[in-house]
Amino acid sequence: MKSVFLSRRLLTGIASFLVLMAAWEVSIKAFGIRPIMLPAPSSILAEFRTDSSWYLGNAWYTLLTTLAGFALSVIFGVLIAVLLVSVKWFENTVYPLIVSFNSVPKVAIAPLFVVWLGTGPEPKIAISFLIAVFAIIVDAVHGLRSVPADVMDLGRVLKGSRWDFFFKVRLPCALPSILTGMKVSISLALVGAIVGEFVASQRGLGYIILSAQGSFDTPRVFAALFLLGGMGMALFTMLEWIERRVTHWRHIA
Repeated sequence: MKSVFLSRRLLTGIASFLVLMAAWEVSIKAFGIRPIMLPAPSSILAEFRTDSSWYLGNAWYTLLTTLAGFALSVIFGVLIAVLLVSVKWFENTVYPLIVSFNSVPKVAIAPLFVVWLGTGPEPKIAISFLIAVFAIIVDAVHGLRSVPADVMDLGRVLKGSRWDFFFKVRLPCALPSILTGMKVSISLALVGAIVGEFVASQRGLGYIILSAQGSFDTPRVFAALFLLGGMGMALFTMLEWIERRVTHWRHIA
């Protein structure tokens, strides 16, 4: 039943995309819109086919940067969430700092990471991490604090060790919230990677967009945007699949 539902949703999504592209193509020709303002899907596809290996190579660079920032955000986000829930003084002192720092636009501090870390992939990973980690922290804290009271009482009655209680009770209960945070975080990590490439990069989809914008090459901009959209969809779908596998009890009905 699940596979039928997923296949139907996939086919519906593909059909909707094809209808949108067809309507886009017809509208461009019907209203005579100039390519510099809005290129037709056919011209975007033609642009991509002119050097598809170059586009895919830059997409791969952005993907690796995104995954590195995302992985760091999951590791440190969950660790910080555990400390926030477990250590009162840590929550009182660090959590307000995290909230206030998250309010600072990362675009404003991105140039500093270039100064500190150079122009390689490191500043892009750092910016990706900073933009993505807050969602992990918030959802992980929510999950760790949402353990039912009767489950907490049962753990105390069984007198298991603190680590046993954490890994066998708290973490499984918090897993759905953590995975929800991860689904939000993966999109933010992709945004962070692009922001880093806007600031200083000679590779990546962000670099393609920025350089094409300077020369008013709109089809190239849209080709990179389509790759970004496909990448984001693929990453989100991958996490949805992982969520269904890990928290299968939530999708039985």
